[in-house]
Amino acid sequence: MEQTAKKTIVSLKDIFIRFDGEVILNHINLDIHEKEFVTILGPSGCGKTTTLRIIGGFVEPESGDILFDGKRINGTPPNKRNVNTVFQKYSLFPHLNVYENVAFGLKLKKLPKNEIKKKVSHMLATVDLKGYEKRPISKLSGGQQQRVAIARALVCDPPIILLDEPLGALDLKLRKSMQLELKEIQQKTQKTFIYVTHDQEEALTMSDRVIVMNNGVIEQEGTPEDIYNEPVNAFVADFIGEANILNGTMIDDCRIKILGKELECVDKGFGKNTPVDVVIRPEDIEITSPENGQLTGIVEKSTFKGVHYEMSVKCGKCEILIHSTKSAEIGSEIGMRVIPFNIQIMNKLLPFYDNVIEAEVSYSNEAENYFEFELEGTTITVKDKFFADGTKLKITLPPDALSLAGDGVGDLKDLYIESVIYKGEHNEIILESDERKWLMLSDTDEQVATYVPLSFDFSKAAFEVVNEVKEG
Repeated sequence: MEQTAKKTIVSLKDIFIRFDGEVILNHINLDIHEKEFVTILGPSGCGKTTTLRIIGGFVEPESGDILFDGKRINGTPPNKRNVNTVFQKYSLFPHLNVYENVAFGLKLKKLPKNEIKKKVSHMLATVDLKGYEKRPISKLSGGQQQRVAIARALVCDPPIILLDEPLGALDLKLRKSMQLELKEIQQKTQKTFIYVTHDQEEALTMSDRVIVMNNGVIEQEGTPEDIYNEPVNAFVADFIGEANILNGTMIDDCRIKILGKELECVDKGFGKNTPVDVVIRPEDIEITSPENGQLTGIVEKSTFKGVHYEMSVKCGKCEILIHSTKSAEIGSEIGMRVIPFNIQIMNKLLPFYDNVIEAEVSYSNEAENYFEFELEGTTITVKDKFFADGTKLKITLPPDALSLAGDGVGDLKDLYIESVIYKGEHNEIILESDERKWLMLSDTDEQVATYVPLSFDFSKAAFEVVNEVKEG
């Protein structure tokens, strides 16, 4: 029996917005359906709160359309939209009691007192606050205040509720219990909830659908199970839960090579001998005897986590994380097995060969054996290499030829760290300059969303002359 397609209640079409010249949302498209609990998930600065504020009418996009029930509502003020918002700071009126806070919006609509009383009583029962009508806001716990804010948002009967990290101010235990309560409230009221968070557990626990954002774009959308089990790239895999993300080569359909070993997988269509990212979740690795393992390694750390042991296993130069109900002694050799279904293959975020500079020699000194070229408005000097003025070059830099300038003086300044992903033996870092993206490897952890200077080691670069200047 076919399921009826859900009605689309909100659509964002090609939304683009900049703040102070920086792109915040880069032409995103998103449909949200009726009675759906949708979570917009991502790190700080990814654009998730701006997306919510555009839906709510608090921010206008530079271009693109916002549709409610198929009608364009760009420019419509927040109070004219069929949405209500619950903020992290609940914005309750401290001088009003619980009843008065919840009734506030209904009084503005000038509804009869008996109708207000009926609606408020019903809503307080829905959020499990019956009997708290006369309680001052200052006498409520954080969780109770949050429920008052939700009741106030719901009581005016909008079809859409926007929630901007509403659990962020609560302690861990209360936050976990409120996750379940929020989902129950959404199911009881059958409203569309659009929820913003950077907390992966919240997203996986509550949502019908998760929208993963990064740097102003939507990386992936799907059910919590899809996002966790079938990440589309290394960023999603790394951001959602713990994962072993390894460099691999897709030898052919259903055949992958990682850590020097060929393994079966279920993925197809990546081509032959293609560099890919491989994701294996820690809980999907079975510990065996060394002779029965697809891979072998030495246990370096083992920590009891209550439900499982968390082990760090050295496999060649690579560190593998395992979650298992079995324990293994530190220093012992173990085997590791993974069934084909649990080996996830993804296209690389940025291929190694993309660190390519097309340059023209602007100055050269044959006597001192160096030359210069311009890159993004900066003069770059290459020592111990000579090409004549005007020579056009293609310069290819492997990822290990890039490094962050420790003294603050690099070849390029103020590059934005877009992502840092641990690949078992090093961090793979993607940086963004004014005109492009760069891929580098590092043994140290770096902070995402910071600005850093970048240096090039041209002794590791490959130089190809595109056109050679002829003398005379």
